[in-house]
Amino acid sequence: MKSFKISVSTPEGSVYNEEGRYLSAPGIEGFFGIMADHAPFISELLPGKITITDKSEEKTVIVSKGKGFLEVSKNKVTVLLDSVQ
Repeated sequence: MKSFKISVSTPEGSVYNEEGRYLSAPGIEGFFGIMADHAPFISELLPGKITITDKSEEKTVIVSKGKGFLEVSKNKVTVLLDSVQ
C-alpha cells in the first residue's frame, strides 16, 4: 500500500509528522478516511479520535479536544487542531 505525508499540529507545535498509509478523522458529517492519492479535500474536524496507520501497519491515535481543520493536497495531509490530550 502506498504511503503519504501526514502532519498534525496544534498552536503549541507539531504532534505528528511522518509517512502514513491511512488516516481516519471525525468530520462534521461523520468519520472519513484518507489514503494515498486522495483527491484534494478540506474538512472541518470535530473533537475525537484521529487514527493514523503508518508504513509498518502500526496505529497512532491522536485525541483532539477541540475543533480543527484537515486539508489533503498533492499526497500530503495537513491537520490543524485547537488542542490534543
